[in-house]
Formats: sequence, structure tokens, C-alpha cells
Amino acid sequence: MGSLFRSEEMALCQLFLQSEAAYACVSELGELGLVQFRDLNPDVNAFQRKFVNEVRRCDEMERKLRYLEKEIKKDGIPMLDTGESPEAPQPREMIDLEATFEKLENELREVNQNAEALKRNFLELTELKHILRKTQVFFDEMADNQNEDEQAQLLGEEGVRANQPGQNLKLG
Repeated sequence: MGSLFRSEEMALCQLFLQSEAAYACVSELGELGLVQFRDLNPDVNAFQRKFVNEVRRCDEMERKLRYLEKEIKKDGIPMLDTGESPEAPQPREMIDLEATFEKLENELREVNQNAEALKRNFLELTELKHILRKTQVFFDEMADNQNEDEQAQLLGEEGVRANQPGQNLKLG
């Protein structure tokens, strides 16, 4: 097998293919990696070309795959890298791949939204828990102060002084 280096001997060829066989032939040539294609219609706008919709679909699937890969790497999930490029899928398989990628992307976005909502709820509940603890401490102190005030009224000043912390008060 050769390569596409400048010093490599090359030949300029023109292929005429039936449109039904064009996809299979071009994908086989592309997988060999020994062909360079020249645009014979450089003046034609990219949006006026025959296969622009298929290219757009491929670009959209590539975007979804990049998103999935970014999320996988972000979570530290190991990915198997075989080092080889898979064969080009047949056009009928592209529809299934497109649906699968769409489903995975939507599910992953939903999981991310749910995770964010759970984090927000956790923070709100943690904040409320701390508020409840602080108010409990406040009310406990208020109750202790009220008990001391009631004891002072019942026993008078000397009874409160005699009943210091750690001493038992005996009423008799």
C-alpha cells in the first residue's frame, strides 16, 4: 500500500459511478485511505450540492458523539480505543445510528438536568437544616433563661445563688 506523500507516484483518474453504487464505492475507497478526491465543481455553492443533507446529518451525528464523549471523559469513565476506524455504515444503518445518538443525547441531557436539580434541592435542604438547628439552640436558650427567671421569682435572689450549676435544688 502506498501513501499520499508528495514524492509518491500518483495518477489522476476520473470515475463515473451510478448514483445507487456511489456511496458504497466512495466509502470503500475512503476506507483504503489511498485516494484523494478533487472537486470538479468548485463554483457550486455548498448548499446546492446533491448530498448536502446527508453531510448535515453526519455533522449533526458527529456533534452528538463529541458531546457524549465529553460527558464520558468528564465523569472519568474509561473508553475502549481500538485505534482503528470503523467501516462506513450503510445508508439504512445511518437512520438507526441517528435515532440512537438522538436518544442517548436526550437521556444524558435529562440526567444532567436531574443531577443539577438534586444538587439544588440538597443545598436548600442543608440550609434549612442549619436554620432549624440554630433556631432550636435559640429556643433552648430562651427556655433555660425563662426557667431561671421563674426560679428567681419563686425562690428569690438567694435561692438562685444557692442553686449554682452542678447543685441540686431541694424544695421542701
